[in-house]
Amino acid sequence: MTHPKVYSIPAGAPFVDMLAAGIMERVGGDPMALAGVTVLLPTRRACRALQAAFLRRSGGQPTLLPRMAPLGELDAGDLSLTEEELPDVPLDLPEAISPLNRQMTLARLILGADGLSATTAQAVRLGADLGRLIDAVWTERAGFEKLESLVPEDYAEHWQVTLKFLRIITEVWPAILESTGETDPAKRRNLALETQAALWQAAPPPGMVIAAGSTGSIAATTELLAVIARLPKGAVVLPGLDTGADDTIWDAIAEDESHPQHGLSQLIRLLGVTRDEVRPWTDATEPRGARARLIAEAMRPAATTEGWRELSGVDASALDGLTRIDAATSEEEAQVIALLMRHALETPTKTAALITPDRNLGRRVAMALARWGILVNDSGGQPLAHTAVGTYLRLTAELVASRVHPLALLALAKHPMAAGGRDSGDFRAAARALERVVLRGPRPAEGFDGVLAALEQAERFDHEEQQEFLRGWLVDIGQRAAPFLEALTTDTPLADLVRAHVAFCESLAADDELTGAERLWRQDDGEEAARFVHDLLDAAEGFPAIPAKDYPALLDALMSARAVRPRYGLHPRLFILGPMEARLQHLDLTILGGLNEGTWPPAASADPWMSRPMRRDFGLPSPERLVGMSAHDFAHACGAPEVVLTRAARVEGTPTVPSRWLLRLETVLKAVDLDGVIEERGACWLGWARGLDEPDRVQPVAAPEPRPPLTARPRKLSVTAVETWMRDPYAIYARYTLDLNKLDPIAADPGASDRGQIIHDTLDAFVREYPGPLPPDALDRLIALGRERFGPLLRSHPDVWAFWWPRFERVAGWFVDLERERRPRLRPLATEVPGRLELSGPGGPFTLTAKADRIDRGPDGLVVIDYKTGTPPSTREIELGFAPQLPLEAAIAAAGGFSGVDKGAVAELTFWRLSGGDPAGEEKPVKGDPAALGEEARAGLEALIAQFDNPNTPYRSRPRPAMAPRYTDYAHLARVQEWSSGGGEGE
Repeated sequence: MTHPKVYSIPAGAPFVDMLAAGIMERVGGDPMALAGVTVLLPTRRACRALQAAFLRRSGGQPTLLPRMAPLGELDAGDLSLTEEELPDVPLDLPEAISPLNRQMTLARLILGADGLSATTAQAVRLGADLGRLIDAVWTERAGFEKLESLVPEDYAEHWQVTLKFLRIITEVWPAILESTGETDPAKRRNLALETQAALWQAAPPPGMVIAAGSTGSIAATTELLAVIARLPKGAVVLPGLDTGADDTIWDAIAEDESHPQHGLSQLIRLLGVTRDEVRPWTDATEPRGARARLIAEAMRPAATTEGWRELSGVDASALDGLTRIDAATSEEEAQVIALLMRHALETPTKTAALITPDRNLGRRVAMALARWGILVNDSGGQPLAHTAVGTYLRLTAELVASRVHPLALLALAKHPMAAGGRDSGDFRAAARALERVVLRGPRPAEGFDGVLAALEQAERFDHEEQQEFLRGWLVDIGQRAAPFLEALTTDTPLADLVRAHVAFCESLAADDELTGAERLWRQDDGEEAARFVHDLLDAAEGFPAIPAKDYPALLDALMSARAVRPRYGLHPRLFILGPMEARLQHLDLTILGGLNEGTWPPAASADPWMSRPMRRDFGLPSPERLVGMSAHDFAHACGAPEVVLTRAARVEGTPTVPSRWLLRLETVLKAVDLDGVIEERGACWLGWARGLDEPDRVQPVAAPEPRPPLTARPRKLSVTAVETWMRDPYAIYARYTLDLNKLDPIAADPGASDRGQIIHDTLDAFVREYPGPLPPDALDRLIALGRERFGPLLRSHPDVWAFWWPRFERVAGWFVDLERERRPRLRPLATEVPGRLELSGPGGPFTLTAKADRIDRGPDGLVVIDYKTGTPPSTREIELGFAPQLPLEAAIAAAGGFSGVDKGAVAELTFWRLSGGDPAGEEKPVKGDPAALGEEARAGLEALIAQFDNPNTPYRSRPRPAMAPRYTDYAHLARVQEWSSGGGEGE
């Protein structure tokens, strides 16, 4: 073995191009000799980048390439593990267990652990955490034998509990692996690296071996690099080693784990060379030396930052090609980045990439680029659970697990993959029809039978055959889902449950042309979903039955680890990369996005197993080491020709703190009087991005003033609608002229109006049943009637039992006491009694309708009562005519318009406020002479009829804002917030 040969390529130089140039120089330009070279790189993406670099050097001509392999994925097919066996170097390496198989096996062990209560999804997530701990231990070669001695037994009762739980991976898991002959993925990688190192050390290969771009973050990798560096024809090429720092700074770097050069300083120490012995790979120098100096100063170790007081060698040239943009929100940041990337395409052959660890930002940028029809190459891909097929798998599971909840049924039926053997458009049309007819309003009973029963009771259909059509449509879906439903509601092993689920998915996905399998498993997301199902079926063998409610969450937890990466149709010059994928990539425009503390560098995640000192004593890396690796990615990326640094001041509405690296850069620039320069360059991009969606001018919209013809204007209204007519004529126009009705919520929970209706119905039934003297147990009987009217709501809705029912009991007590006091002098005549009054207007007859809650007869005449579970109108509103309900009912009663109630004078108008609070109820008599109020209300209504019988009278929205209704279903349609003085900036 020779002295280690270690080289470096400057951070600002195109790494793979310089690497290719150096290799060609060393082989003398002989293409045949090039085929004998082996190059090890950090990732497969880096291997593809080096292939492209050789292609550029050959001018696009065919050429032989070196043998390339990613360091972290060495296998027998990649390197020399098939060579002749050597003593003490076993070549028969065990296979690595699949990550999903390991996760499911660990989850099964967790579910069987004593004293632990967890859902299946929680166990699966814990299994993933345990898997990461296992891999970390193998990566750092820590060894589980240290666990027992980490904390003295007398001082750590909680740790003893944790140790007991961790026996799953310290005792049970190794036994399982031994029985299967498999090993953990990280251990398998270590074995491959160690074996390759042993082979090359024992028998150096004849060809050149180059390991390039690695920072040696894995111990086994470092050992292989040390062997390669000492091979006769071996070389290690480092990415951007800082050769300009003085010895004081370099010594501080060796102690500062968070520094970007710390990993390289440790690597060259382990390789057995000093920094001075590291040679340039080519004669190329740092192309942007001034910027490299600036970044090095900004990343200076904390122990030496006093050097910022006397900075030298940093001038304005260091800022050439460097821009900073601070957006207001993450949405604006994504818009700016998309604009920068779109602008890059205006220059032929120019490449651009967003580098960020923030996956949400990456997805936002991809969506923003779609406005120009650009599909960007996103290395992170899209989570399988968020794709069309992944969503479909989840929705089919939720439908059955929820016992056909209306929301789950509609979400699935409206999914593009659902077709049920029909044209998918017709299938979704049927779903929309079922929504209107059945699923809007109270939730039907559980299961397909419950929805079918609600369909039988429905009354409003679009055409005569619709009910029968929907019945057949529902029955067909129920039959397709029946085997899956049976499997989910019985003790079916997980593997069989997954098979039943897939069968239902395929059956429902079939349309009138293709089978379900043909539609479901095609395209990128379908292929990834098929691989996921195959892996899950393999991993689920032996897994016990799970509760039905756990299955959708289990599916979500497992799919969250799978990503879909499109292979075709992506733009060849634009990329979205994570920091790891961006290593060794060289682009003309590099955008470093999401530069907020906690995002880049990422926040240290809480270890569920060990404290920080325990991790250190156990041999696991500290959070600072991870920050240092992230800092190296950041500093290396800053060497690109054009660099834009972006961040958002707020993310999801929460204020953020700039990344520590931005704050350090600010400090250095202020020290050399260059602060604000790079921010000024970004101002124009912020302005252009904001201008993309800003209109040229804002033209205020006028309030609507529809003037329908007289024939389209209503000739029949209820007394409550007349109040709306007074307060908001536009609502009358929308409701009666346009025939627009607000849709009820899907599977609606009972609301205030339902509570009021139940109380009305209960009091109505009580008064009808006991119109004379009350029985001694009147309160008990009223409460019994209430219990009957509330019905299943008391069992299915805890809030009804906890809040509504106690209020009703208080109302019932108040009501019975009042009735006992009233009955000797007043006799109930009618409850919930309909009435009508025929009026005339210039446009013809007009009918006023009403339903009085209750009418009593007293010694002085009729008493008209209105129950109010809300707030009764004020006296002023009644006097001004904006609450005409009771006065108009008095007019109807005076004219003999109520069914079964003889014409007579009205002696009293009163509201009964039934709040159930303190007090439980109140009598609120209307002030004034009831007869006079009735006449005034009738005259006012006739004047209103005459006014709107004029075709030129518009139906304005809220003509008197002070008297506008507190709530209306049509404010959005009238665009009130756009034109009203009290409106906001948008709807």
